[in-house]
Amino acid sequence: MSESGADTNAICLSLAETAKANGIDFYQYLVKVLSELPSLPIHQQPEILDRYLPWSKTICESCAMAK
Repeated sequence: MSESGADTNAICLSLAETAKANGIDFYQYLVKVLSELPSLPIHQQPEILDRYLPWSKTICESCAMAK
């Protein structure tokens, strides 16, 4: 594994664990983020990203783990 691969893996695992800690279904979270972010103007409006953080109200409501 390269250093770049290790860094990428650490980021992915960090996202997964943060989602889990916030009661988020990681698969649903990935689907939402990967399907919505590419069409948003995040370069012009980086504050949009705040709505996609695992602890945001929007994500907590739409990607909560089933109980």
